[in-house]
Amino acid sequence: MVTTLDRRRPETPPAAPRPSRNRGRTAGLFVLLALGVFAVYSLVSLDFSWASMMSSLDNARDVFALMDPISLPPLGDLAYLIGLTLGIVVLGTVVAAVISVPVAWVAASNTTPARGLLWIGRAIGVVTRAVPDVVLALAFSLTFVLGSPLPGVLAIGIHSIGMISKLFADAIEQIDDGPRLAIRAVGGSRAQEFWSGVFPQVMPSWIATTLHRFDINLRGSAILGYAGVGGLGYAMKIAFEDFPQGYGRGLGIAGVIFVLCVVVEVISSTIRRNLLGVHPTGRGLGDTIVRRATRDRVHRTRVASPATVSAVTVETMARRLWSPRRVRNAAWTAGALALIVGSYWLADIEFGDVTWGYVWPTIQGFWPPDTGTHTLIDFGEALLVTVQVAFGAALLSLVFSLIFGSFAARNIAPNGVVRSIFRVILVVFRGIPELVLAIFLIMVTGLGNQAGAVALAIGGIGLLGKLIADSCEEVDAGPERALTAVGASPGQRYLSATWPQAVPSLIGNTLYLVDTNIRAATLLGIVGGSGIGFYLTNASTMSTMHGQVTFLVIMLIVTVLVVEGLSVWLRRVFN
Repeated sequence: MVTTLDRRRPETPPAAPRPSRNRGRTAGLFVLLALGVFAVYSLVSLDFSWASMMSSLDNARDVFALMDPISLPPLGDLAYLIGLTLGIVVLGTVVAAVISVPVAWVAASNTTPARGLLWIGRAIGVVTRAVPDVVLALAFSLTFVLGSPLPGVLAIGIHSIGMISKLFADAIEQIDDGPRLAIRAVGGSRAQEFWSGVFPQVMPSWIATTLHRFDINLRGSAILGYAGVGGLGYAMKIAFEDFPQGYGRGLGIAGVIFVLCVVVEVISSTIRRNLLGVHPTGRGLGDTIVRRATRDRVHRTRVASPATVSAVTVETMARRLWSPRRVRNAAWTAGALALIVGSYWLADIEFGDVTWGYVWPTIQGFWPPDTGTHTLIDFGEALLVTVQVAFGAALLSLVFSLIFGSFAARNIAPNGVVRSIFRVILVVFRGIPELVLAIFLIMVTGLGNQAGAVALAIGGIGLLGKLIADSCEEVDAGPERALTAVGASPGQRYLSATWPQAVPSLIGNTLYLVDTNIRAATLLGIVGGSGIGFYLTNASTMSTMHGQVTFLVIMLIVTVLVVEGLSVWLRRVFN
């Protein structure tokens, strides 16, 4: 009997399962695409073009030919103006940093005593971030003696509470809850939980955020001069009002503000690295100086004899030794206190400058909100222009920041020299006060919102580029090393390993820049731009129009909340 073997086809292996469609990510991609289209539309609607900007160079040459040479005030006057400006900024930032601690405590979901306080804390942060500091300064100036520095201190302090408390609350929500819960388990109070179990973990973040806000406040102090606050900003305002002879003096003072911002940026970065325990490892001059200045002394360790060990008691173990690091930290603390006292002396604060009889009537003047002689459509169109300027500037910043920020990252730059060059470029961009640049561009071009968008874009390159560089350096190095091991090129390593991990931070940081640009674009009305800043400035200077200020601020708060909500949602979707 002959049997035949059945010829069976080999079984087809099962198809690989398709990845489940993430509807949230798909929706996020559509939202990002819509935001990008709106940013392009914004530039088009603002009639932005590099050709129109370049065509105004002839006008710039005419202005330079008319004005006097660049000059500075006498040395004594310049020193006084610098001291007054630094005093106001330091005191305002310190006030914000102190107040932000209890605000962040109630705004963090894991430390707030009650759900109602949680929303109150977050509302305080949103409102103080949304109200421009120059509007606060204009409002405070109505109840203070003319020329008093207190309006500037309070304006900077109140406006800064929003940013510091928000970032501080975010840091609190990301802590290890173990120490806090352990203190609660042994009967510790809420205050003990916070100061012993929470604050030590988030103190580095609080210090870094405060120093970062100090940098921003120093750049923003230039515009406070337009609200009558003394210092370099006010001297620059007076100089620019004298056309064209005073323009040389105004540009000289603007140059001093730029140099001051760059110096403070370098100093604050050094303080952050020293206090937070991050020791520089580069070969550049700055890293070498910082490394030598902060190097701990080398101590020889000797084996303790049995007699020495037996002499150790509970009291001696509980006593903290004065190590070189502890001595250095105590010196930094004493220096910070001396700086605060010196700033109080330089600002020449006099609480008797407050005209108390005008305080309550001034507060009453801001309620109820109204549109005055304008319509809601007028304010809506003005807000749209402000948002367009913010998005258009953010798009320009993003294009250049992707290049500068990437080459400023240690794991992307081909060598340390390239990284240092791009880091310096970002520091220079961050050092230029956006509104000072806007004043100059509007002065020589007369293009209003176009010049404002370019000014915000240049300042945004410094901020967003630094955030992109930091995000790229903080990615997990494992995928990069794996691709390098199999022979991938630097471009392949960047696109396949670094970029995908940095995208969530890039989205959040870009929308944070939009948030910042909305508030900065609001102030362009003071220096010749349109948008909501034009109405806000006019209403702030008239005591009979403060209801319009409240209405416009509410519109800004809603806009900021929408942008912040989008940022939180998109970061959660793409994480």
